[in-house]
Amino acid sequence: MPAERSVSDVVASDAGRADQGAARHEVSAARQIRARELVKGAPTAQIAAAIGGQCGISMIRAYRLALGIPLADVVAQVSARYAADGRSVPRFSETLLSAYESEQKRPGPEYLHYLCAVYQADPADFGYGGRCLCGGSHRPDPVAPPVPSGSERAASALAPPRRAAASHMALAAGPVAPGGGDEDDDELRRMLIRQMTAPGCRVDGRFLGAVDRIRRRMDEALLGRTASAAMLDTWEQGVAAYGRQYMTVPALRLICDVLLDLGDVRRMCEERQPLEFSERLCRLGSQLAGLAGIVMLDLGDHRLARSLFRTARTAADETGDRQLRAWVAAREALVPLYYGDPQEAAALAGSAADLAGRHLCVAAVMGPVIEARAQARLAALACHGRREAMNRARAVLDLAAEGIADLPAGQQTDTAFGYTERQLYFHSGDALVALGDWQAASRSFGVAAQLYSPAEVLDSALVALGQARCLLESDEPVQALALGRDTLLRLPPGHRTDVIQQVARHLCQAAANRDQHLPGLAEFREALIHA
Repeated sequence: MPAERSVSDVVASDAGRADQGAARHEVSAARQIRARELVKGAPTAQIAAAIGGQCGISMIRAYRLALGIPLADVVAQVSARYAADGRSVPRFSETLLSAYESEQKRPGPEYLHYLCAVYQADPADFGYGGRCLCGGSHRPDPVAPPVPSGSERAASALAPPRRAAASHMALAAGPVAPGGGDEDDDELRRMLIRQMTAPGCRVDGRFLGAVDRIRRRMDEALLGRTASAAMLDTWEQGVAAYGRQYMTVPALRLICDVLLDLGDVRRMCEERQPLEFSERLCRLGSQLAGLAGIVMLDLGDHRLARSLFRTARTAADETGDRQLRAWVAAREALVPLYYGDPQEAAALAGSAADLAGRHLCVAAVMGPVIEARAQARLAALACHGRREAMNRARAVLDLAAEGIADLPAGQQTDTAFGYTERQLYFHSGDALVALGDWQAASRSFGVAAQLYSPAEVLDSALVALGQARCLLESDEPVQALALGRDTLLRLPPGHRTDVIQQVARHLCQAAANRDQHLPGLAEFREALIHA
């Protein structure tokens, strides 16, 4: 026989049933209010206010009931937002949320931020003072939608509530206006808060954009949108630094830096500038666009590379500098040399030499060498005229060696805006191996390999692939494939550009044309796939 229950047990049980009954009554009443207000097309905030006023409950509970979602769904959404932000999921529970709703506890700033994001509300809507931790608003767009028809209103009552537009703390305030100083300041505050709550979190594009806009507005305030000699000096130093970094910095990283500076130069070109500054800006624009074209060629987008060289040519024309225009033409000739018609490459290289004229400059040395490389490819394709092409190539290479020695010292060490001895040896080997003189080509490649620094990854890899081509021409295909494979596998991820793969594919095809079953051919193809 069960023991008799005490009076206190009976009272507690009756109180519990009363609380459960009251809660069920609140949920039922809230459901009716929500349905009625949804039919009217009322927004969530208005529904929550009606529920809170008529049911006499806390606004944080009223908002949940206005959305028609249970405690478990709120907990799941908060946890999902933590995970989406790359943060460890806290022990946020239904019990804790119930304590907030019954006003036994008040949520801390971090939990309050995520609850605001789930409910599309601000702390003030729950009766709490101050702004959200993120510094922004979670309320939906205030623009009222068109009044729906009766059937549309009925359907909307059954539809799930719309999710908040942004969950990440950095996105909670909505898009940052391009010129808004307050929004950029708020972005910096959000980053500061993120660093406080999650040390080591990574920066994103919005933060970097805010920093750049703050910097640009300061420049405009100081300079009145007029270029200064000091600013142009700084940009010219930056362009020279990009030229030195061309062989060592990963292509994607370099082109981002170059194009950001090109954007700054473009903005200055849009404003009226003194004549001497205007010419320097056009020169900077030509050099930056030309360098971007070189890097885009390395990345394999020859169409975009041509477009950038066309921009560089237009800017160079504005300067009236034939040597700059000749440099652009010489560099543009490399596009068809690697990805198009050697005949077009020869024509472009010849026009670069014509533009240079009798003036000793980079294009006057580089142009004839590129033309010789193109003519060597044409002779190899035609399978005749090699002796004549060989004689011309040797004469051109001898003249180039003399020309480099007469270039200014800075241009003799610059692989982007100048022409170096190591580049000449590399290009000599490329022309000679195409013409069948693999022994002379091997010697040229060997000298180039010694002159290039290991940090100059791009040309070092192309030189090694040239040496592999010499081994193939000397009837050592296994050693050639092994050297090519090792070169591809040693490439750092950021330097695995398409131009290297293009040369490697030509080597692979030349080896396969000799024998499809060569030892090491499969391994080379595998390395090429993963390069």
